Amino acid sequence: MLRLAGLFFSLMFLGGCGQVAPPERSHELVVAIRSGPSSYQVDRGVATGFEHDFVEAFAESQRLRVRYVVVDDQSELRSKLRKGKVHFAASAAIDDQHEFLYSTPLRESDQVLVGIADAANLTSEPVDLTGKSVAAMFGSPQSATLQRMAGNPPQFVLSVRTGITEFDLLRDVANQQVEFAATDMLQYKLARHFLPDLEVVSKLPGRIRFGWAFSPQNASLRRRADEFIQTASAKNGLLARLTDHYFGYIERIKADSIAELFRHMRSLLPRYRRDFQNAQASTGIDWRLLAALAYQESKWDALATSFTNVRGIMMLTEDTADLLRVTDRLDAKQSIQAGAKYFADLKDQLPDEVKEPDRTWLGLAAYNLGMGHLNAARAIAIRQKRDPNSWYELKQVLPLLARPEYYENLKSGMGRGGEAVILVENIRTYYDILSHFEPAWQPGLQAPLIFSRPPIQGRNAKGTIKLPSAF
Repeated sequence: MLRLAGLFFSLMFLGGCGQVAPPERSHELVVAIRSGPSSYQVDRGVATGFEHDFVEAFAESQRLRVRYVVVDDQSELRSKLRKGKVHFAASAAIDDQHEFLYSTPLRESDQVLVGIADAANLTSEPVDLTGKSVAAMFGSPQSATLQRMAGNPPQFVLSVRTGITEFDLLRDVANQQVEFAATDMLQYKLARHFLPDLEVVSKLPGRIRFGWAFSPQNASLRRRADEFIQTASAKNGLLARLTDHYFGYIERIKADSIAELFRHMRSLLPRYRRDFQNAQASTGIDWRLLAALAYQESKWDALATSFTNVRGIMMLTEDTADLLRVTDRLDAKQSIQAGAKYFADLKDQLPDEVKEPDRTWLGLAAYNLGMGHLNAARAIAIRQKRDPNSWYELKQVLPLLARPEYYENLKSGMGRGGEAVILVENIRTYYDILSHFEPAWQPGLQAPLIFSRPPIQGRNAKGTIKLPSAF
């Protein structure tokens, strides 16, 4: 009876202080997490992100549910943890201040200074920042690095930003509202898909490590997290698969190619948007994915023809066109409908155990290679004790189809598996960009017909703290 009373008063005390109860009692993990594409975001009511998915897997291993406290910057992460509002903070920059306990790092990254090189008229290396405006996120490792670099008196004006995401910070550079911003290399690469004018103009000293931060009172939870991370890294491959899922394709396409895509989104996509949406209505495949596939195939050129005589906006072979009763491969409407139907049929041919999003990526590979070559690669994967239903595993295998020691024993013969990997990774990038700028569509609803570059969805409040004098 005394134990129950003690537990009651303990929970009352924690509640009165606003601190979270231990997860063993509440059966809930409360996690602070940063808003942004590398960690946590909500798309059409569904939460996604590398950190989100990894936290969910850890919680499942502990048989706990998760409640997220979404914040914007590192300072707010630490504040929530310091006040006992959360059990741990995900996507935390690891420092050497010994205030918190940290997990094994989940990733590392360079610190970089980002700007628009042409607009900034850069002529020196390292970059001369004298008199320039430089922004960083409040409480970030970059802000601390810049404070040390600025000198006393400071040679440049540093603005530390609050109430925004790192994407917002980089977008302000692209819009020339600030000359430079300091971030980490991953954030820059993710933003470059949508802001192709950005360039890394200089690397800043030091690398950043990111992991999970715990208060000293949660040392046992940190130990369990480290055990989980070790298993995810060395045994079951979860960490590698999630890294590939969210970041594996971001370096495939250069900034000038992304800028070209933007131009085509303005000039060419309006001609075919309705055709792609009609193809979605008949197949159920997101029109933006079909548009991404078509862009990879033809750059939305309805008259495209290759040296192997595949033709049209979806680059159909004669056999595929005949099978799908296409009378003119250069007719965009026919080509888009047939290409969408062919892609949907390929996905349907995959075994039931192939789940999304791997089902889509494997279907795209088959669109390029043919199902015979894809099945051959899946067979090789099984022999190598790899998962034939995983795109992460299969893209390690597909290039082997071009090696004689493999294709000489295959009924399907030699295949350009490496080309299929590039195609799928490019389409992933194009789809990511199109999904950011083009709205989802439902049959019966009128979709916007003019391409625009809308601001990122999220909080509108912005705060800036300028530090023009000694810090």
